[in-house]
Amino acid sequence: MYDFILRRRTAEGGMHALFLAISLIAFGGAGLLAGGAANAQDPVKVDAKHYKVEFENDSVRVLRITYPAHEKSVMHHHPNSVAVFLTDGKSRFTLPDGKTQDAPVKSGAVQWTDAGEHLPENVGDKPFELILVELKTKKAPAK
Repeated sequence: MYDFILRRRTAEGGMHALFLAISLIAFGGAGLLAGGAANAQDPVKVDAKHYKVEFENDSVRVLRITYPAHEKSVMHHHPNSVAVFLTDGKSRFTLPDGKTQDAPVKSGAVQWTDAGEHLPENVGDKPFELILVELKTKKAPAK
């Protein structure tokens, strides 16, 4: 079942639950909530203002995500990912069903995010920046 409760490892090493639909920033299963993978929107294609590819190979795609204060994105999808927060932030994620989740984060926090769709928004008064390492699944070799 789709689980938007994400876990992040703090500098102290403890696990804390964090709501993030993120993903930025809320990013479970292999399928998507609305419409399946065929309708998934790539954030780099639908929101190049906030998403920049820093590195990509067959295993990962690394995105730099920046949101000025009070800016929002459009609904899009991320695969399973690891987020590294470069700044403190206050974000809100709207999910495909219309529900919202607030997700405050601290600079230096690192968290796992399950694949999913969301519409992120910076609800804080300061710019928000993170690095998102999207994991690519490899297809099994043909027999």
